[in-house]
Amino acid sequence: MLKTLRSCALASFAASVAAPVLAEEVNIYSYRQPELVAPLFAEFTKETGVDVNVVFLKKGMIEKLVAEGKRSPADLVLTVDISRLNNIVDAGVTQAVESETLSANIPAEYRDPAGHWFGLTARARVVYASRERVKDGEVTTYEELASDNWKGRICTRSGTNAYNLALTSAMIVHHGAAGAKTWLKGVKGNLARKPQGNDRAQVKAIFAGECDIAIGNNYYMKKMLSNPEQVAWADSVRIIFPVFEGGGTHLNLAGVALTKAAPHKADAVKLMEWLSSSKAQEFYAEQNGEYPVKVGSKPSKLVASWGDFKRDAIPLVEVAKLRGASLKMTEEVNFDE
Repeated sequence: MLKTLRSCALASFAASVAAPVLAEEVNIYSYRQPELVAPLFAEFTKETGVDVNVVFLKKGMIEKLVAEGKRSPADLVLTVDISRLNNIVDAGVTQAVESETLSANIPAEYRDPAGHWFGLTARARVVYASRERVKDGEVTTYEELASDNWKGRICTRSGTNAYNLALTSAMIVHHGAAGAKTWLKGVKGNLARKPQGNDRAQVKAIFAGECDIAIGNNYYMKKMLSNPEQVAWADSVRIIFPVFEGGGTHLNLAGVALTKAAPHKADAVKLMEWLSSSKAQEFYAEQNGEYPVKVGSKPSKLVASWGDFKRDAIPLVEVAKLRGASLKMTEEVNFDE
């Protein structure tokens, strides 16, 4: 049975560590919202008999794990964004996992080379384009977002948002720091308004005629189509999968890592391996409107209907290491001003 716990229940959750570790269970700290993971873990419990306890955290995961140290009740952490996964490893609160199953199921570019984290699903950083004001083929690359054709036509959230920083980091990998900075200045010069709101707010702005294209994650289309008040926003745009020149479409990850404390390590690794299976990958991806990372696994019919694309092949660990450089660059060009 899946037990979803809130922060107010942390004391009782942690107290379980004082007892002998005999129960078949896995304790998780998650940045992913409960409704996104509850059905997935319920299916794991149904198949294996291993209970999954989830504490949803809005922030402070690393600080919490550091403070708890060896006494931490958490076996696994779930989070989104490659830089956050990398930061958890850098904080020294994870341990490597050696698993032939995980290595076989998760491609090398979507896992830590030392086995400290593993991607579970991927989200594409796409362009949402007005159906009325943007022609087919008018934008095909990320580099084109800096061209004069888009002067005053682009909306985006803050440049310091984790997803935009990851895109800028990938641009550095492809074109070097100087090329990426020139690109970032160009995109800033093409903005229709000051960066604000979340990814869905950008699509709303397209619907309202404030801009013609916006940068966002693909899964927000599913979220908008599931909200009666936002269906009109979704219907006003189509998804375009830009590529880097000489590369593919930029992806980011939702991933999992085994904590250093892990009081239920065997069951935790069992859950990690189960999450890498085609069945779990497809189930999880369908719930979230994302893409499975296991080769051969298929996205949902809705996600597939948005079209095929070529995935960028650069290892995401390279992107994660450039977060600091991207943040500095974004501040230097005053992107949000």
